[in-house]
Amino acid sequence: MTTVVFDLDGTLADTSGDLIAAANACFRQMGVGDVLDPQNDAATALRGGRAMLKLGLSRLDRGEDDTEIDRYYPVLLEAYGQAIDHHTVLYPGAMDAVETLIQTGYKVSICTNKPEGLARQLMESLGVLGAFGSLVGADTLPVRKPDAEPLRHAVRQAGGDPARCLLVGDTATDRETARAAGVPSVLVTFGPGDEDVRTLNPEATIDHFDDLPGVVARLIG
Repeated sequence: MTTVVFDLDGTLADTSGDLIAAANACFRQMGVGDVLDPQNDAATALRGGRAMLKLGLSRLDRGEDDTEIDRYYPVLLEAYGQAIDHHTVLYPGAMDAVETLIQTGYKVSICTNKPEGLARQLMESLGVLGAFGSLVGADTLPVRKPDAEPLRHAVRQAGGDPARCLLVGDTATDRETARAAGVPSVLVTFGPGDEDVRTLNPEATIDHFDDLPGVVARLIG
């Protein structure tokens, strides 16, 4: 079976608002108030909790304080888990595309660098977890993207063949993961990332999820 694997943050859903809020909860605990901006720092949010803490601390001239990052990372995860879906929205057409792929005969899966428990919590909260045949997170295996094994594991768990899959993502990490696995990548252009994904030379880009089923059919049949 052919499998279409999706990244989560910045691909299926814009999660940046809730991630920024969780980081700002840490900075408020430090007594400095909100340091990160939901709009201007959205790209950093999609690079993970430690990246957000590092950015905020750098604005306090403490960007090299790894001890403080380690101390507050669990606090950030707890805050995020308590308010995981207050601002998060699925991108327009995302689930319509997923349903079209399923009805066409593809397997669908999620491979994310978000911790698996939080990813499952979010997708369940959004009411769409059951649509996917598997979900692999940052801590599901000893390695994470851009290592190819999480992608392959997601495909196998969904009942597919790792040699016949495609990764839909939004960053260089997703591009490199697909390259490492020897499979095509499709990068979305509408995520809040701060890079032009076309410069990463993926096999395809899409400006809207309406375009995805046709692109998948062209790339992997």
